[in-house]
This record gives sequence, structure tokens and C-alpha cells, in this order.
Amino acid sequence: MARIFITGSADGLGQLAAKELIRQGNQVVLHARNQQRAKEAIDRIPEAENVLAADLSDISQIKRLADEVNALGNFDAIIHNAGVYQAAGSTIVNVNTLAPYILTSMIDLPKRLIYLSSGMHLSGDPKLNGLEAVPPQATYSDSKLHDLILAKAVARKHPTVYANAIDPGWVPTKMGGQGAPGDLEQGFQTQVWLATSEDAAALVTGRYFHHKQEARYQLQSDETELQDRFLKICAKITGISFL
Repeated sequence: MARIFITGSADGLGQLAAKELIRQGNQVVLHARNQQRAKEAIDRIPEAENVLAADLSDISQIKRLADEVNALGNFDAIIHNAGVYQAAGSTIVNVNTLAPYILTSMIDLPKRLIYLSSGMHLSGDPKLNGLEAVPPQATYSDSKLHDLILAKAVARKHPTVYANAIDPGWVPTKMGGQGAPGDLEQGFQTQVWLATSEDAAALVTGRYFHHKQEARYQLQSDETELQDRFLKICAKITGISFL
């Protein structure tokens, strides 16, 4: 049995992954944006161990969430699932880029870290120009490239941790829209697999997956100079150093 924390698990892929992980006998701590959504989340999944509330568009709340996760004890895996798509560039940065960075930096490292990226990361800006703007900005594509860069940086700096990024596909969730053509089941099963499986194919690090298969990604994310620059910029914005 594994113990897993999932950000953005009040609905969508995060909720589906939580339900499947619990069905398989694991302990899951949920996360929602506010107390009302937290209540709704635990009502939908009463078998969950706990639910934490924090608005990831607010850096101070992200830091508080990290402290609250640490107060609950150690986790075997963390799935950085929370994300926004149609939002202001500053909100996209905070939720999609800085929240995973801060939580990774502040929460006691689990054995496995899973970051939700997207095939759209292929058109993200590897020059990180938006992150260095004042205030920081990002498109959705930029932020999903940031998540991949972060996963690869964690894999390099913490070789005992399995850190990987995922493209869940364009699936029919609230974010993706009901007309999305992707396979919803496949959209969350890769997270579940990477969080708990003992398959050799899942016990890897610094990889990018789509439907349990390694997939094409922006190769510049492998550059250590880019990874270190990304970490340095995030540290400057948040006041949190990456360890």
C-alpha cells in the first residue's frame, strides 16, 4: 500500500486518479482550491485519508500547503496534477509552474514524483522569457514545458527519486471540454501506474510518458544549463531555493 498526495483532485483527472488509487488499496490525500471544493471532494471520495485546501494561484497559500503536507507525515508519491488552461498569464505561472516548484522544494521528498505536462509543451518557450518578465507570465504551453524541465531537474539532482512527466492527452474533463477526443481512462491510468507500479518500465526517472509509453518531447529540456536557469528563476520569484 502506498500513500499518495494529489494536487487538484477535487475533479477531473486528479479525482479519477484518486478513486483508482484508493480502489487498488492505497491511501490518498486530496487537494482542492478552497474549503467549499474540499468538502465536495471528500463527499465524492469519502474513502480518502484527508483533504487539504489551498488556492495555488496564491504563492503564500502554496507555501502553507507544503507545510500542511509535511505535517501529515511522509508520502510515497506526489502527483502534481493541478493546472489551469484559460487564465491570465500570471495565474498560469503560479498554478502550473510555481506551485509544482514550491511544493517539490518544500515537501519532504517522496519516492516518486509525477508532473502533469502536455503535448502542447512542444510549442513552449525554452528561452523562459515569460518567467523573467515583471510580473512573470506564461502561456499554457510554456508552463507545461516548465513542468517537464522541473521533472528532469529533479531526476538529475535527486537520483534516488523517480521523477517523471506525463502527457495525459486531450481528454473530456472540465478543462479539456466534453468534445475532447482523448481516452479519459488512459488519461489518468499513467499517473496511477507511475505512482505505484513495480514494473521495470515505471521504475525510471527523468522521462516523459503518454499512455504508459515514452513519448516525443522538447529535447532542450534535457539541457542542464536550461534546468539550472529555470530553478534559479523560480527561486528568485518565490524566495524558495530548490534543494
